[in-house]
Amino acid sequence: MKIEIKAVSKCIRGQQVVDGVCAVMESGRIYGVQGINGSGKTMLMRLVCGLIYPTKGEIVIDGKQLGRDLTFPESVGLFLENPAFLEGYSGFQNLKMLASIRHKIDEEKICDTLRAVGLDPTARKKYRKYSLGMKQRLGIAAAIMEEPDLVILDEPTNSLDTDGVRLVKKILMEQKARGALVMISCHDLDMLQALSDEILLLEAGRVKAHLQGLDFMQRKEGSAICVHG
Repeated sequence: MKIEIKAVSKCIRGQQVVDGVCAVMESGRIYGVQGINGSGKTMLMRLVCGLIYPTKGEIVIDGKQLGRDLTFPESVGLFLENPAFLEGYSGFQNLKMLASIRHKIDEEKICDTLRAVGLDPTARKKYRKYSLGMKQRLGIAAAIMEEPDLVILDEPTNSLDTDGVRLVKKILMEQKARGALVMISCHDLDMLQALSDEILLLEAGRVKAHLQGLDFMQRKEGSAICVHG
């Protein structure tokens, strides 16, 4: 998979939330997106997965333009903001219902995915009784269970304890290893540096810096950030 973000801008109710962003992303790599609240991280992710379309510019996935040739990416798993599940269903029941839409995976795969995020697939506890951390884990499970080509995770470590953060790191590396294109936002730049092949630093909807490989080491050593474009 190859995603080309070509001078993309988005204006909502007169406010510029994404401004002239350019990037190229490919399968088998992790792309971090970092910035303070309101910097445009979530909006950029919503644009890439087709939930909203650019006001200006184009997003092209494997030669097909979102909003013209594609409504959504053909294979994508999302964890954006606060995922919604049925309050009266268990985690397994919620994922089973989602899996019934495309019939790509069986119950065994659902159970394996729940275990991978640290949840018990046999537990009868309803979603409404889940802790914030459990809800976060279930949202991640929903995003990865069908092994999509594109995995987009917005602040996946929120509300997670140390073990949960460790699990997320392991999951991200597994997604990369199987060849997925992974896009993740996180306030923790050190974590992004440890996991990502490239990082986009956003400020007021614009790319302030584009960090790659050697840039991470330079930043840690106090050298100047390399700004591309």
